Amino acid sequence: MAKVLQSRVALQALMLALILLLLGAGTALARSAEDAKAEGGGKARLGHARALSGLKCVTGRSKRVRLVRRHGRCVRKPAATSTAAPSPIYWGATVGDHITGTQAPWDMSSVSRFESSVGKAVSMINFFQPFANCPSGNCSFYKFPSGPMDLIRGHGSIPVFTWASQSTPSSLNEPDFQLSDVISGRYDEYLRGFAEESREWGHPYFLRFNWEMNGDWFPWSEGVNGNQPGEYVAAWRHVHDIFTSVGATNATWVWCPNVDPAGSMQDLAPLYPGDDYVDWTGLDGYNWGTNPASPKGWKSWDGLFRDTYDEITGQIAPSKPMMIGETGATEIGGSKAAWIKDALGRIPTEYPSIRALLWFDKFDDGMDWPIETSGSATAAFAEGIQHSSYLGNSYGSLGPGTVPVPG
Repeated sequence: MAKVLQSRVALQALMLALILLLLGAGTALARSAEDAKAEGGGKARLGHARALSGLKCVTGRSKRVRLVRRHGRCVRKPAATSTAAPSPIYWGATVGDHITGTQAPWDMSSVSRFESSVGKAVSMINFFQPFANCPSGNCSFYKFPSGPMDLIRGHGSIPVFTWASQSTPSSLNEPDFQLSDVISGRYDEYLRGFAEESREWGHPYFLRFNWEMNGDWFPWSEGVNGNQPGEYVAAWRHVHDIFTSVGATNATWVWCPNVDPAGSMQDLAPLYPGDDYVDWTGLDGYNWGTNPASPKGWKSWDGLFRDTYDEITGQIAPSKPMMIGETGATEIGGSKAAWIKDALGRIPTEYPSIRALLWFDKFDDGMDWPIETSGSATAAFAEGIQHSSYLGNSYGSLGPGTVPVPG
């Protein structure tokens, strides 16, 4: 009888324990439901599910999104801030004709007026030139621009020559200026003469050749104008080899894609010519905001540049300095002044590979890129560029060879 009573007591204790366990689980489930409702939607929180299951954070399709576990959630890894002193940075602009009626460098007074509005002299000036002008099918090829180069150098600044393997009027359909034409040697006589003129001029300059190649809006990009995969790198190397063969070592080669925060453009790695063919990397990127000319949405500096910057400096060309070849912001969709202040403040401290910066101070494509579009934008640029990292115009006497990394 005693054994029976003991068995009953043990059974009752076991049942009581089971009841208490079920009640606790029910309370926990109720609390989870309340938490979910508090966050909206009434669905179980993904962060809680990952924390309970022990699943690791994943990056999805884009290799550029860096995620880490934090408090049971997957979040973007914050950008590292350099603890070292900010490095010196060349700075300057593409100065359009809105200031004096003629763009720089053909009118250097436009540069002087730009400088007076920001209170600092530029260490770089950018300008553009194609291979040829073909208005009616009869092409006239442009020589090496020693005159404009001399004007920039005389100002104490470094020329940035942005050169395109195309003709004007520009079009996506230029069958005589496909990458295969460059590779086959069709323009070798022109290119050799151009390189020899560069050598004879003799002074250092940046050569930003066939930029923004990862997009689809220029006729030198692969996938347009009959260009095939692999031809971009082959054409770059062909032109570079011609310069090397004639001793034109004063050109500093800048490989400059467009920012790709959404990961929707061509992969960059197959488009990189290689460390032996590139001196500096680069990036172009604009905040188009909600300007009716092209309303792409307001983007912060970090939102535009961070992912592609990390890819280039971390994977593709970690040993190369970087130039921001073109950047600008609209007044429509947010505060242009705040955007400028944020950009100029972040670059010296959070983007240590950026050692040169060019503002696109020109109206183009219906967009209001110049800093002169408002007093607040001009003032923000003037304040930001006073940072000691941004260098003035003391480079008129640079010796032979490539442009040195500042510092």
